[in-house]
Amino acid sequence: MKRVNTYQRFMNTRASANCRYQPTCYEHAANCYTHALLIVPAFVGMTLLHFLSDNNWERITAWVYGMGLCALFVVSTVFHIITWKKSHMRSVEQCFHMCDRVVIYFFIAASYAPWLNLRELGPLAAHMRWFVWLMAAAGTFYVFNYHEKYKLVELAFYLAMGFLPASVVTSMNNTDGLLELAYGGLIYCLGVFFFKCDGVIPFAHAIWH
Repeated sequence: MKRVNTYQRFMNTRASANCRYQPTCYEHAANCYTHALLIVPAFVGMTLLHFLSDNNWERITAWVYGMGLCALFVVSTVFHIITWKKSHMRSVEQCFHMCDRVVIYFFIAASYAPWLNLRELGPLAAHMRWFVWLMAAAGTFYVFNYHEKYKLVELAFYLAMGFLPASVVTSMNNTDGLLELAYGGLIYCLGVFFFKCDGVIPFAHAIWH
């Protein structure tokens, strides 16, 4: 019994369908720290990318990617702090939960910016460059209209945004970085697995972070 109680300190029971999982205090702390500790490095990295850029297009791309990354860490950290310490502020918590989901879509789009803007990828890339942002806008529409209602739809959005833009590799002449892209796709899939394992694996959300 003592062993069971100790285990339950690190994970609550799985949430029912279309309901949000309620983390333990330890999980709340992990959710906050795993992103809070990366906020400053993200801003430093964005600044370095700016100064290492050789032209305006590279600088724009550096800022798009950097702002997407910084926004992800900042919004996620604020949301998890509110959920942990200010859960009685339901309307504020709900607002930041939606913002947390929205910023994920825009970070995915921003993370493809270096590939789609700076590589010679053929005519397909020109269309995908805008399509990925349309997908982010569609994800935003879903969040503000059907938040937490159809979780499989949300999962489908994440997977589509993660893999459809990668189809530009079919028109690549230069294959440099292709292996890294493949590794990124594998890690992305593993992340989605942990994203759906709250209440099954302790600290699943923090691992997903």
